[in-house]
Amino acid sequence: MKLACREIKPEIGAEVLADKQALLTGEHAADIRELLEQRGVLVFPKVDFTEQELIAFTRTLGTFAPDRGPDEVTPISIDPSGGTTADYTRASFYWHFDGYMNEVPILGSILCAKVLSATGGQTEFCNTYAAYEALPEERKRQLEGLQAVHALAGAQRAVDPEPSYETFQQWLKIRRNTLPLVWKHRSGRKSLVIGNTAVGVVDMDPMDGLEVLVWLRDWATQKRFRYSHEWSLGDAVLWDNTGTLHRVRPYPADSGRLMIRTKLAGEEPFA
Repeated sequence: MKLACREIKPEIGAEVLADKQALLTGEHAADIRELLEQRGVLVFPKVDFTEQELIAFTRTLGTFAPDRGPDEVTPISIDPSGGTTADYTRASFYWHFDGYMNEVPILGSILCAKVLSATGGQTEFCNTYAAYEALPEERKRQLEGLQAVHALAGAQRAVDPEPSYETFQQWLKIRRNTLPLVWKHRSGRKSLVIGNTAVGVVDMDPMDGLEVLVWLRDWATQKRFRYSHEWSLGDAVLWDNTGTLHRVRPYPADSGRLMIRTKLAGEEPFA
């Protein structure tokens, strides 16, 4: 049976019109994988997965990569009671992708809405495949062969711009990585590798490198490449971590907003 879907925007996003049972059987898995690479973000409206159903659905699409136990989802919240994890989660208010420190980044993530904030909390995505493909040829030539250093400090300084030295040392314990600004995928397509973890361009004056990174972020997140998801309870959203950036719009820390997340293990190294 062909997967029914509806395009959200010309450059990004599709709404998948399939019932929960069909999704859990895996009968649409191949079509979902193909659609994900094409559209970057897939919305499953009000599918209302339980934790175990979300894990089961994830496994139909690839290898489940748990952050916690082998059969546990990851709760996503900025509630202060969450301690350090909640502090790090606040960096998700800024454009990023997940797993910059890994040679093989995660393929994708699935987020499911359990408790919503009365204000804010939309999740935004941009398509870095489409953004690269639309670049002026002169800019593509400029980016050829360039690499950027990615580090946790880049993300966390957005939240804490004047950290103590002790805090900064904690950030430095997380592995840094030097990645190409343009990822040449096995499929033949190319995507931009940018976001708030990028702290500088290799072999460029710091300010010149920052200018490149700011320009690229501004270009990739412009309206034509961007989709903002307004959550309803039970929505699930799957995104391609290798070809998108994402961020959450600010919301009150005491709102009770709670998402659960699963991740698909990576299948392709940066190149």
